[in-house]
This record gives sequence, structure tokens and C-alpha cells, in this order.
Amino acid sequence: MHDTKQDLNMAKELARRVQERGGRVWLVGGCVRDGLMGREMKDIDVEVHGVSAPVLEEILDGLGQRMAIGESFGIYALKGYGVDIAMPRKEHLRGRGHRDFDVFTDPFLGEREAARRRDFTVNAMMRDVLTGELCDPFGGRRDLKRRILRHVDDATFPEDPLRVLRAAQFAARFQFRVAKETLALCSTMPLDALSKERVEGELKKALLQSDRPSVFFQVLREMGQLHFWFPEVEALIGVPQNPGFHMEGDVWNHTMAVLDAAAQYRQQAENPFGFMLSALTHDLGKTVTTEYESGKFHAYGHETAGLPLAETLLRRITSEKDLIDYVLNLTELHMKPTTIVVSGASVKTSNHMFDDSVDPEGLICLSMADGQGTRSPYPYVSCEENLRVRLAIYEELMAQPHVMGRDLIEAGLEPGPDFSEFLALAHKLRLAGIPKEEALKQVLAEARKKRKKTK
Repeated sequence: MHDTKQDLNMAKELARRVQERGGRVWLVGGCVRDGLMGREMKDIDVEVHGVSAPVLEEILDGLGQRMAIGESFGIYALKGYGVDIAMPRKEHLRGRGHRDFDVFTDPFLGEREAARRRDFTVNAMMRDVLTGELCDPFGGRRDLKRRILRHVDDATFPEDPLRVLRAAQFAARFQFRVAKETLALCSTMPLDALSKERVEGELKKALLQSDRPSVFFQVLREMGQLHFWFPEVEALIGVPQNPGFHMEGDVWNHTMAVLDAAAQYRQQAENPFGFMLSALTHDLGKTVTTEYESGKFHAYGHETAGLPLAETLLRRITSEKDLIDYVLNLTELHMKPTTIVVSGASVKTSNHMFDDSVDPEGLICLSMADGQGTRSPYPYVSCEENLRVRLAIYEELMAQPHVMGRDLIEAGLEPGPDFSEFLALAHKLRLAGIPKEEALKQVLAEARKKRKKTK
């Protein structure tokens, strides 16, 4: 983590030295926007106008150890500081990939033309590092006050299709409304050339930094841009639910409500991103299991039927195996917590459930979000207190001494191909609350009995 105050002081010293050489330094991009919104400025980006690259490099060398992040693109940094230093540039698309750009640096391009390559007007504002003067050639401050996300230029905006997803995640994070003309332009931009890493990056920001992550998907739906990267989510639209339990409407409406409810719990989960993805995928199975029977809609077994759909979606956007396994685990188990409480199931049953979960705390939170995302004619009754009592029992049980492999060996049981079966039995007895000494006796008796039969 860099010290923002220290970074700003360095930016001012850079600006003073550039000014002495006839140039000017501007704060650009998100730090200007965030400052005007009263938000903490985390990333300090500056653009240096009016001096050539050799002059800028000479100045930087006098300030510290210069690092060329993208020297051919006119991008520099100073070791020990979190300041990105760039020269004005133009970009020309020559292919469909995000690297398929020809970049031309021009220190004398001028503020308006330099800002034209930005995506949205609220990101195209510039503030003089020394005087604080705001340069706003495209009306970004007006749009910021009205909380509108509007693209800067009809010609340059479509050159990077990631901007479609950026529009959706900005709308979610900052509670902006996307301008009609920007929605219309985004609807024409193909997204198939994007890499999964770039898509995952925008999705992560939307799910982890928004109070209402559902806005990300609502905006993509409005643009008609769900079909390539999120077809399984788009398929939820129009899938009916039993109105006796789901007055919120179809499965899409329910999933969006669960996403927003889950946002309040995400920091309690072991894997916040995986947890939010679980909220997104938990009911995908309803698209293939929903049936109308005896005057009611039901979706029996949807938590299991949805696993292939969830895995397909996840593999499309990420290569992280542990993340995929986490989401599939919570998706498969998401119905069990409430079912266990409502049915009054035994502690042994909840012990097995928590033991099957990669994140028992996250599972409880997903269950709570699922319930809060359901508009029922019946008063919502939280199962959280009951589940936390059960979780405490499970955690206390797991902290107790238990039968391990070395215990079996010390008791005279020789290792063999069937050894894992005896360890599994020991674990089963542990979950049932059987004390270690008694469990050891039972496992040894079963092992000797089985081995005697196989001789």
C-alpha cells in the first residue's frame, strides 16, 4: 500500500519541475472523479503536458529511480511511489483484442484531445496538480452531479469492448444511471474478443465494491449484453416460481434480490468473491428443473441440477480451480441450512452439513441472503440464530481430540488398502459426537472384523 499523501506531494514536486520547463501536470481519471465525489483517492494518475519525453525522463531521474512501465506508451513511475505518470497519447485500434492498439504519444496534443480517448465524461476530467484548476472539456462535472454515465466520443468509445462491462460496474459501484445514447452504443459492441481475465476483473469490482451488485446485471440486460458471457444468468429471465413463496416474481428477480442481500454478508465469508458468485449461481438449476404440477410451480433438485450450468459459467470467466470448487460447494448446499432448521433435524445432521461445506460461515450467510431475497406472504423468520448455535456445536466438536491414523497404527492396526475406510469411519463417529476413546474401540473392532473376513 502506498501513502496517498506522500504520492500527492511527489506529484506536486514533479509538477513544479515540469512547470519550470514550460509544461503542466494534471491529475487525471478516477482520482479526479473520486475527489469530486468526496471519496478517498487511492490511485494517483498524472498526465504531463508540454515537455518532450527526454525532458520528462530527465526530470524523473532527478526525483528518484525512474521505472518505465510502458516507455513506448509514454508511461512511467518512480520507485517507492504509487504515482502513474503518463504523457498525452492517441490510440488507434488495428485489431479486435485489447492489445491491438497503435499508440502515439504527443506531449503537445492539448487537453481536450488527450481527454477524448477516455471512456466516460466523469473520467475525462483533469485537475491541475498545483493550482487545482479543473479542466472539463466534455461536461463530466455536470454528469457527475446528475449521476449520469455518458461516453465521451462515438468514434473512440467502441474501440475497447471492455467499456460495456465498465459501464455496468461503474453504474453498480457508484449508483449511476447510464445515458440512453451510451446504452444504445454499448448494445452494438461485440464482446467475444474480450479475455476471461478482463471480464473477471470487472465482475469482481461489481460484486465486491457495490452495495447493489444486481445493477451490474440489470444494466447488461438493458444493453442486451448478457448473452455472450452470462447466458446462464440471462436464462433465469421469465422462469416462474411459486407465487405462494416467491412474490418477487421470476427466478431472475429472485437472484438479483439475493445478490443485493448477499452484499451485506460478503466480508464474513472466507472467499468474498466466491461467496458472491454463489449468490449468482445458486438457482441456475431452476432453468432445467422447474415444472408445473397440481397447480403449482416447483423446482425439485435444482441445487444439484444447476451444478453443470454453474461450472460452465465459472469456467468461462475464471481459471481459478479453488474458486470454482468453492462456488459449486456452496451452490449445492445452499438449501440445506434452512431445511435443517425448519425440519428440526438432529445436530448430527447439521454436523455433516458443516463438514461437507468448504465455508460453513459462508454457507449460513448464503442461506440468509437467499431468504432475504424472497418476498413471501409469510413473515420472514430468520434461521440464523439456530444455525449459529449448531455451528458452534460443530466447531467445538472439531476442536476435541479425535482418532487419527497414527492412533490406529499405535493400537496395532497395520496400514493397508482399506486404511482410508477405517479413517472415514473414525470421522463419521467424530461427527456423531462419539468421544475419542470409544470411537477408537469401535473402529478397531470394525477393522479387525473386516480383515478377519477377507483372510
